[in-house]
Amino acid sequence: MKDTEKIILTAKTINKLKFNDDGLIPAIVQDYKTKEVLMMAYMNIDSLKQTIKLKKTCFWSRSRKEYWVKGMTSGHFQFVKNIYYDCDLDTLLVTVRQVGAACHTFKKSCFYRKLKLK
Repeated sequence: MKDTEKIILTAKTINKLKFNDDGLIPAIVQDYKTKEVLMMAYMNIDSLKQTIKLKKTCFWSRSRKEYWVKGMTSGHFQFVKNIYYDCDLDTLLVTVRQVGAACHTFKKSCFYRKLKLK
């Protein structure tokens, strides 16, 4: 994708986004240089606004029912470069500069396992 084809999320666009019935939107996190997919988590409106404000990824934990900043306990922060949204306005792609591991297992990416295809 050429830079001219990228659509960048702005604060004005947030109102157009389609959050699910729980008020969440999936956010795919990708390394801005290598394009490797690092993780997927959910954002609510507040964590998205905090992500934009802090330039660090902030999410909503569905299991703990709380807001969290990636790296706050581990030191493995994700510094946001860009936030994009898809054509249906229901998924975000967040490009980041990753410090340390993205996965809670201390792997660089949460997607380190694959299904074996026959």
